[in-house]
Amino acid sequence: MTLTRTQGGPVPSPDGLYERLVEFEGKTAATAGTGKDPVNLPMIRHWCEAMGDTHPAYRGPDAVAPPTMLQAWTMGGLSGHTDRSSAYDELFALLDGAGYTSVVATDCEQEYLKPLRPGDRITFDTVIESVSALKTTKLGAGHFVTTRTDVRADGELAGTHRFRILKYAPAGRPRGPEREARASGGGQGARAAGPQAEARRPRPVINRDNAGFWEGVAEHRLLIQRCGDCAALRLPWLPGCADCGSGVWDTVEASGTGTVFSYVVMHHPPFPAFDPPYAVGLIELAEGVRMISNVVGVPYDKVRIGMPVRLEFLRVDEELELPVFRAGEED
Repeated sequence: MTLTRTQGGPVPSPDGLYERLVEFEGKTAATAGTGKDPVNLPMIRHWCEAMGDTHPAYRGPDAVAPPTMLQAWTMGGLSGHTDRSSAYDELFALLDGAGYTSVVATDCEQEYLKPLRPGDRITFDTVIESVSALKTTKLGAGHFVTTRTDVRADGELAGTHRFRILKYAPAGRPRGPEREARASGGGQGARAAGPQAEARRPRPVINRDNAGFWEGVAEHRLLIQRCGDCAALRLPWLPGCADCGSGVWDTVEASGTGTVFSYVVMHHPPFPAFDPPYAVGLIELAEGVRMISNVVGVPYDKVRIGMPVRLEFLRVDEELELPVFRAGEED
C-alpha cells in the first residue's frame, strides 16, 4: 500500500514515506545562488554552434542570449555550487534509503520574462516545488521531484526554470529491505533476476507534429522537413519554421551520409534494454541538419568527431525500428 492523492487529500502509507517526502515541498534547495560567469558572448557563440542556431539576434554588438540558455547561466560545472541547501540532499537521501536509487531527467519547463545580454550578472533561487505520489513507469516505480529556479539578471527576474526528475527503483530490482537481503545473498530470490532479453526499448512519443517522420522510418526513409517559404531544412520536425515562422512545409529524403559532430559514451545509469557502455552521437547529415542516434559498427571507444557514418535501420523488437548510423565510408 502506498500513499496516493485523491480529491479528498492524500491517503496515508503504512511506512509513512510519502508523508515525509511531501514535507520537503516548498523547502529551499538553493538560496542566492550566483552564476559563475556573467552572460558573455563566447558562451553564446559555443551554444549557437552546438545547436546550429544562426539567428542574427545572437551575434554582434547588440547580441542577446538565446532564451533556451536560461539554465546554462546557473550551472555549477564540474566543481559544483556551494549554495545548495541541505533539504535537497536530505530528500534524495530519503529516496535512496527507500530503494529509489536511480534517476532520470524527464522534462523541463521554462518561462522567459526578459532577454539576457552580455554583462548581466546572474543570481538564482531554487525551491523544491513538488514530490509526486508513487508512480509506476516502464523504467520502474518511483517519485517525480520538481524544482523551480527563479533566474535574475542584475536583481530583476528574467525567467523561471522548472526541472523534473524521476527517482526510481529499476523494474525487476527489489527495493528496501528485500534488496538488502538479496545483496547479502539471503532469500530464495537472491539469483532470480529477470532476463535482460525481455526488456523493451522505450517507445518514441509520436504526435501530429512528428508522425510523418516515423511513417518515413517505417518505410526506411529518413525525412527532413523543408520550409515551403524560405526552403530552410529542419530536423527534428517542428510545426513551424524557426527561420521565418512559416507553417508551410514539405519533406526531402536524406541521402543517409553524414559525420559525427559530437558524441557521448553512456556508462551509467544502466537501463533495461540497453547494454552500456554505448555511443550516442550527434550526427551532422550531408544536408546540414543534425540528429541524435546511436553510432554502431565500431567499439564505443573508437568513435571520433568527424568520423563518417551512414544511415541504416535497426529493428530492436517486433514493433520498433530505429534509424542508427554505422561508422565507415560509403560503399
